[in-house]
Amino acid sequence: MDPIMEKLLHYVWKHKLFPTAPLTGTDGERIEVIDPGLHNSHAGPDFFNAKIKVDGTLWVGNVELHERSSHWYRHGHDHDKTYDNVVLHVTAEADETVRTAAGRLLPQLVLHVPMYVEANYNELLTEEAYPPCWRIVPDMDLLTVHSWLSALTTERLEEKIRRIADWLSRTGGDWEQTLFVTLARNFGFGVNSEVFENWAATIPMAAAGKHRDDLFQIEALFLGQAGLLDGTAVTAERQDDYFGRLQREYSFLAHKFGLSAIDAGQWKFLRMRPQNFPHVRLSQLANLYHAGRFGFSQLLETQEPETLRKLLCTSATSYWETHYSFGTKSATKEKHLQTGSLNLLIINTVVPILFAYGRHRFDERLCGRAFELLEKLPAERNFITRSWQKAGLEVNTAADSQALIQLRRNYCDRKDCLRCRFGCEYLRAQK
Repeated sequence: MDPIMEKLLHYVWKHKLFPTAPLTGTDGERIEVIDPGLHNSHAGPDFFNAKIKVDGTLWVGNVELHERSSHWYRHGHDHDKTYDNVVLHVTAEADETVRTAAGRLLPQLVLHVPMYVEANYNELLTEEAYPPCWRIVPDMDLLTVHSWLSALTTERLEEKIRRIADWLSRTGGDWEQTLFVTLARNFGFGVNSEVFENWAATIPMAAAGKHRDDLFQIEALFLGQAGLLDGTAVTAERQDDYFGRLQREYSFLAHKFGLSAIDAGQWKFLRMRPQNFPHVRLSQLANLYHAGRFGFSQLLETQEPETLRKLLCTSATSYWETHYSFGTKSATKEKHLQTGSLNLLIINTVVPILFAYGRHRFDERLCGRAFELLEKLPAERNFITRSWQKAGLEVNTAADSQALIQLRRNYCDRKDCLRCRFGCEYLRAQK
């Protein structure tokens, strides 16, 4: 069985890339496809609620497709009552008659994949450049582009709010703690995101709140829970005075609240810019938490990116102005979050939390505000957005860049061009 051929059959049927005039079934029946039906990606027939005329009689039911008719029996459909409401069997090769579990003989239509569709699909699968459909990008209809990008932006947000829903479940519906975990994850900026999320889950928010007005204690708590104050994680010669003070303070807090740190070996440093070292990021996060500017209520009240950037703006404490890790001095530099980093925190923290809360409260206004923020923020600059711009696609806002990230990860990387609207446009093109 050729899975590619079967996929292409699905595509040709779904998009009616065959003559609209009445067709002829394997037994000479006149077959007219009024509606191919809705594609079913789950168990059961391939297309639901199709409308098919067979010799002038209208049938409403399901359609099943196979590369060969005999696959109907190979897949056991002749014993499965789920397939009793199939009204048409579509195949590339009719090598057998087909009957349902009820014994009904099904009309069959032999459908051929146009040569240009197969050729275009093979081009997409073998193209080495990214995006593989670059040839048609400049000529694509703007309505198709905008509608697909909008759908992808929503799809990406849906994925993010599933993670938020999971944390809400774990925290008993605590939005403040869920916001903290989500923010912490995004302080990992990709490389250390998972570790930051695991770390945030160990921070006792009620206990931390009691010491929020003491920045040194918060920094000791954050670095200590990260395992970075463990004597075995830092060599003796690098355990300077500041390390010792933090370590003693954390020891006191850990004993007081019964805390256990995560394994410091989880943190990644390889090929990382020093300003992204977890020590620096944790100090920035401690400073932000200590300032108390950014919380769930502030997030709900703020509508403009510039105001959100001010709320999220933070820098590392004074020790880290001359250090990237313990015991090794560096040139003096104030380590504050840059505008690009602040925008990423808004995109990956504020927007999905706002969208999730809007869904939770059935408040379309909040959901709309989440999308408005993405439209107001500039597009992220990375390999994905640069590649699409080079191909001729305008990428102006964070909504655009988020859509293209979703497209790359869930479609392009998986060679799932048949589910992509750009891919479908490419397949239709008759060169």
